[in-house]
Amino acid sequence: MNSSSTPKFPHGQIVGTPGAIQALEQHNVTAAQLLDRHCSGDWGQLDPEDMLANEDGLKFGERLLSNYPLATNCRIWIITERDRSVTTLLLPEEY
Repeated sequence: MNSSSTPKFPHGQIVGTPGAIQALEQHNVTAAQLLDRHCSGDWGQLDPEDMLANEDGLKFGERLLSNYPLATNCRIWIITERDRSVTTLLLPEEY
């Protein structure tokens, strides 16, 4: 976690799919960079309904989703489970 941001929730265990790990490496982005954004409430590129769902999720303990574009046709999703036990980095097609 970057010390410049304050996490809004615990992320639990961090896991990543092979596809997400490969995409991060190919685009020279670290998981820590995206996790820092996710845990501080920067959800990336979400539609308004998903943004609202995340804000409600923070208040009521529901699942949290972030969507970060790495390149034109590559995105990383980060999902934190409602019990905050695990946060997963994955490609949308791996969902």
